[in-house]
Order: sequence, then C-alpha cells, then structure tokens
Amino acid sequence: MKDTPILHRLVPGEVPLSVWRAIYFGDGATIDAAARGPVDKAAAAIEAIIGKGDPVYGVNTGFGKLASVRIDAADLETLQRNIVLSHAAGVGEPLPIAVIRLIMALKLASLAQGASGVRWETLEHLGTCLERSLIPVIPGQGSVGASGDLAPLAHMTAALMGVGQMFVEGRPVDAAAALEANGLKPLVLGPKEGLALLNGTQVSTALALAGLFETERVFQAALVTGALSVDAAKGSDGPFDPRIHLLRRHKGQIDVAASLRALLSGSAIRASHLDDHGRVQDPYCLRCQPQVMGASLDLLRQAATTLSDEANGVSDNPLVFTDTGEVISGGNFHAEPVAFAADIIALAICEIGSIAERRIAMLVDPALSGLPAFLTPKPGLNSGFMIPQVTAAALVSENKQMAHPASVDSIPTSANQEDHVSMAAHGARRLLAMAKNAANVIGIEYLAAAQGIGFHAPLGTSTPLTAAIDLLRADVPALADDRHFAPDMEAATRLVTSGRLIAALGNDLLPTLVQE
Repeated sequence: MKDTPILHRLVPGEVPLSVWRAIYFGDGATIDAAARGPVDKAAAAIEAIIGKGDPVYGVNTGFGKLASVRIDAADLETLQRNIVLSHAAGVGEPLPIAVIRLIMALKLASLAQGASGVRWETLEHLGTCLERSLIPVIPGQGSVGASGDLAPLAHMTAALMGVGQMFVEGRPVDAAAALEANGLKPLVLGPKEGLALLNGTQVSTALALAGLFETERVFQAALVTGALSVDAAKGSDGPFDPRIHLLRRHKGQIDVAASLRALLSGSAIRASHLDDHGRVQDPYCLRCQPQVMGASLDLLRQAATTLSDEANGVSDNPLVFTDTGEVISGGNFHAEPVAFAADIIALAICEIGSIAERRIAMLVDPALSGLPAFLTPKPGLNSGFMIPQVTAAALVSENKQMAHPASVDSIPTSANQEDHVSMAAHGARRLLAMAKNAANVIGIEYLAAAQGIGFHAPLGTSTPLTAAIDLLRADVPALADDRHFAPDMEAATRLVTSGRLIAALGNDLLPTLVQE
C-alpha cells in the first residue's frame, strides 16, 4: 500500500485502465454515488419478481444442475447464504493482497452497473471493507473460469459475512472479529445477492491485470537494458533506423525502434565506432529488438484492450434488465476473453526474457562481445557473470514451461451442466510468477550491461543510459573481484519491479502498454 493513497471514484463502465493499475499498486477506490439509482431500480425488480412468484434462476431456484428446484420465499435468505458457504471450496496459498483489493474494486464496479439486482447497502458493505483495508483471504486455486470464479469469489463473500478470514494490516485474522473491530455487522444477503457476488470473472481479470501491470514495468526496463547491451557490445543503432520499421508497418515495432534510438542518442561509445565496418551485422538479440519487443508490445496492448473491456463489463448471471423487468440467464461469466488475454501476456513475457537472456550470454562471451570473459577484469581467478547467466537461462526455461496456453484446456463441471470452461483463473495466476522470473532476467542484464559499458571508459554512453547506470551504482558497485552475487541481483531487480528505473529516465522515452 502507498503511504498516501489516492481515492479513485469509480464510474461504472467508464473506469480507465490507468485507474485499475493505480488501485493495484496501492490507491483506494469508492463507487460513484450516481450509481445508486440504477442499483436501487434493479433491486426493486428482483423484489417484484419474488412477489409474483415466477421461477427465476438464482432468485428462487437452485443453482447449476439444481436449477429446476423451486425454493420457498421463506428460504430465500438461507438459499443465498448456503450458496456462499458451499462454494467457498478453494485451496492453495492466498492470493496477494494487492490482487484481492483489485478483485473487490472490480466486483464493486460491476455490481454498481445496476444489472445484478443487489441492494445499495450490499455495495456499501463491500466498499467500506475495501476503504478500511479489510481484505478477505482468498485461496488462489479452485476456479476453472466458468461459471465465473465461483470458489474464490465465495471466499471473498464469506468474509464479508463474517465467515473465514480477512487480512488486517497484512495479517490474517478472523473475519467476524475484524468486522466487529471496525464497527461493521456481517453482511446478510438478500435475494440473488449471493449468486451475484459469486458469479463473474473478477478474480481471473484481476490476476490478468496484475500480470499485465507487472509486465509493463519489466517490458520498459528491458528496453533500457537492451539499449545498454547494445552500447556495451559496441553494437550498431542502424537497425533502429525508422525507415526500416515504417516498411514493416507494425506499430509496436515502430515504437520500440524509436525508443531504442532515443535511449542511445548521444552515446560517445556509439560515436567511437561509427566508421567501423569490421562487423557487418550484430547478433539478432541486438538488432532484432524492435521486431521481437515490438511484437510483444503489440500483444500486450491487445491484452490491455481486452482486459479493459472486461473490467468495465458485467459478467455475473442472470442479469436484470430494468427497462422490461426481465431477468435473463446467459453466459457472461465465461472467462474466455480473459483466458486468451492471459495466454498472450504469457507469450510476451517469455519472449521479453528470452531475448534478454541471449544478450546476457552474448556479453559474457568474449568472442561475441569483445569484452573480458564473463565481464570480469581477472577471468580465471574470478568467475564474474558466469553463473548469473546460468540463472537467467534457468528462469527463461521455467517461463517457457509455464507458457503453454491455458485456454485450450477444458474439463466439464457441475454434472456436465457447465461442460466447457475457460481455465482463465490459473492461466492468469501464473503471470505474476512469470513476470517475476522475467524481472530477474532483466535485473541480471542490467548488471551485466552496466559492467560491460564500464570497460569502455573513458568513453561514456548516452545521457539517459548514464542515468540508468548511476541509479544502479548507488546500490551496486561495479564488479572488480568476485563477491556474493545474490544481493546485487536482488538490488537490480528491485529497481526493475519497483518502477524506479523507469521513473529515473522519464516516461517520454518509453512506449506504454496502456493507451488512453
């Protein structure tokens, strides 16, 4: 959490992706009061349906395969409580608090669109818990991405009811005790409210958004470290000429090439070998950065568009249409769009790390880089960057293993009533681990490229890349003799994942994933 978080007012259906990003990184959220009218109208429609006694799925019937079972009016409150408790069947390590806060905000914005039939006081309860940082403990495993993220959202809802646990100041405590300590009563569900809170793609979407936001920082940092590697290896900036990329037409490629040109502009190292025709072409890991990183950027932007639409949509079931008083069952809970978005984010993460690892391998090889073996002044006595490159290779291979598309899998559930599912939740959940792996690879390249540039002294690199090296050197001195390497790697990776590296250079040099 930030020390002084900004409170973002969510206008249902109109929340920009930059706000979801800010909430994930620690800002607060509250629902726009103007949403109350549509919410009250939808809740009244549900009451009217109950009064008429017509059977409506999830309002006065059982769920899933039990949809044909009618429920008496006297049992409707018990029906909603039972669905929450029975569906709170998740397992595994709890999701990160930042992700759960985003889940709560997404659910709040979805319910506030007046298509779910919940009462305003139910939204207020959810919103108050979010504002006071009473964060339900949600196990990470148990959703197949249809019909909605049922099990994890049931754990969220159960905590609002005083069942299970909540994180308070980062520690899991009894949910009922946490509510009482904050002067809140456990939520008592009205008709359809349990189903509305459980149904939806908010867990899959939050996990995919978290992966996207973490990947954005890794991607931008990788452009910086990639430019550093070009100068460390005395590579050419000719492959970044805009005319090349305009002929290919891909926007991501054009944007990446422009960024690399800006990062390298004014480098004395580059100027020193402009007339060197000894090496006609650089290795692909240097000269094909616009093509590889640009394609990755295009994929990430496509995923951002999909996830923005999903975050602003309504994905529970059935839905209330107050203009006609109808409640219609559909399939908006099916998270296939999120599953596809998660899969392409995973592919992009793989390639960001893969090409960076090849640059590290190139830098430590004197035959390719022209630098001392393993980037140490005393090779033999010292091993230098030998094993950090091995670590990078291990992380890249681990990401490859995790990148198999989740969306191509399906397994029938609920006695074949739910016979095709998206697997979006675990497809999205892997992204944080993959982004962390890639961040560690970029951290290693950051160290290696800065070390390589040091061998060209007194020649220096460009102004922005010098700023990047100065930031690193404030925490990690250049490597003279071998020392404990892990702390250096941790420090470099923190500069990547915290956003400090990007902040030190300014956003105008680097393309963004979220275009608004």
